[in-house]
Amino acid sequence: MDREMEEILRELRGYFNTGKTKSVTWRKNQLTGILDLIHENEDAIFKALHLDLGKHPVEAYRDEVGGVEKSANKSLSCVDKWMAPKKSDIPLLFFPARGEVLSEPLGVVLIFSSWNFPIMLSLDPLIGAISAGNVVVIKPSEQAPACSSFLANTIPHYLDSNAIKVIEGGANVCEQLLQQKWDKIFFTGSSRVGSLVMSAAAKNLTPVTLELGGKCPAILDSFPNPSEFKLVVKRIVGGKWGPCSGQACIGIDYLLVEEKFSSSLIEQLKKIIRRFYGENPVESKVVSRIVNKHHFERIRNLLKEPLVAASIVHGGLIDEENLFIEPTILLDPPLDSQIMTEEIFGPVLPIITLNKIQESIEFIIAKPKPLAIYAFTKDETFQRRILSETSSGSVIFNDTMVQFLCDTLPFGGVGESGLGRYHGKYSFDTFSHEKAVMHRNLILEIEPRYPPWSKFKLEFLKLAYRLNYFGLLLHMLGFKLGFKKYN
Repeated sequence: MDREMEEILRELRGYFNTGKTKSVTWRKNQLTGILDLIHENEDAIFKALHLDLGKHPVEAYRDEVGGVEKSANKSLSCVDKWMAPKKSDIPLLFFPARGEVLSEPLGVVLIFSSWNFPIMLSLDPLIGAISAGNVVVIKPSEQAPACSSFLANTIPHYLDSNAIKVIEGGANVCEQLLQQKWDKIFFTGSSRVGSLVMSAAAKNLTPVTLELGGKCPAILDSFPNPSEFKLVVKRIVGGKWGPCSGQACIGIDYLLVEEKFSSSLIEQLKKIIRRFYGENPVESKVVSRIVNKHHFERIRNLLKEPLVAASIVHGGLIDEENLFIEPTILLDPPLDSQIMTEEIFGPVLPIITLNKIQESIEFIIAKPKPLAIYAFTKDETFQRRILSETSSGSVIFNDTMVQFLCDTLPFGGVGESGLGRYHGKYSFDTFSHEKAVMHRNLILEIEPRYPPWSKFKLEFLKLAYRLNYFGLLLHMLGFKLGFKKYN
């Protein structure tokens, strides 16, 4: 397999060196191919997502197909502008000259996608990579085998197979891929595996983008208006259990609220859960299942801790045969329990009560930096404190999840929640190198004069630098034109 991979990379690099992928025509053809792929295979995508994760077609379109379509259309309409050289202002010191920044593809790119959104997290980074003119290898997650097989069998029929390849397999294949020399690695997954990817990339000085996760908190301030409070709770329920039954890096991990509001919050959460998912969610078929037995056991073990089990105030039903865990709410589980120290990545929502909601800032900054902070508050002073005193990949006020679908904002983490950013133009930039270009004319030249400059001349030069480039230019031009009396 090692030799086969080396041959694949050799062919990809050779194709890249022909320059074909750098043309705008090639890039647009591939983006159009992605749109054709999802339009002509929508039912097959829905089927694969249901087989792997039990996703309902509405959820599959909202979180995967629709997002890919939007991203591809955005890139298709903007790639000409993104590719165009950007004029750069050049200081008068360098007159006569002009400068520009030219975006060029990095080369041979490796994309590791994740199992929770196996279509979106494969094709969305791919859109950025081909918009930038790269050749690409996609390694889908083996934990979503139906989607992995779909991508491997379908992509060659729609995209340039000389430039875009899909390699399936498990951990051994990942290890072999990481032993190769890449020009960029884009990884979506856990922090543990992300650190392995970064270590392997460092051996070849390969740049990486790591889209990881972490425990994303939600902060709930007071909302005296009943209709506003109900809307807030709807958005919390959607942000926790809507995306892949909580198996999402940007999903709400835990909720911070003042103790005096906890009872009304729990009651409203129960009502909205029943409204969204029915009295018996396992029969509703609108909540995704846990991806596999390993992750099912992991979440069940989190709930088995005696003090954690005692904190369950809603849900807790476990269906091992169908790998289903119903939406579950905990009230003040122990802060040193695994469920509060590890990313949950499942349909369990711990509620942590505070005396004052402002204490949420100290609570959050005591933990690793999250991928997102969701803060429900109309208090502008509190909003400014959250922005200035916390660090996270993104902050969203009064909603959840929407930042992922906003192409005009960068998406990515910070610290343990990730490295790098993408979406829209940021995806193009992630897979590009911005090359500085300066064009000089053969008109003027500054020549050294002997004997060496006097101390007065040196001080004059320092002053010119400190004042502005224009003063320095005049000084140099004066020297060039023969004003040498200070030598």
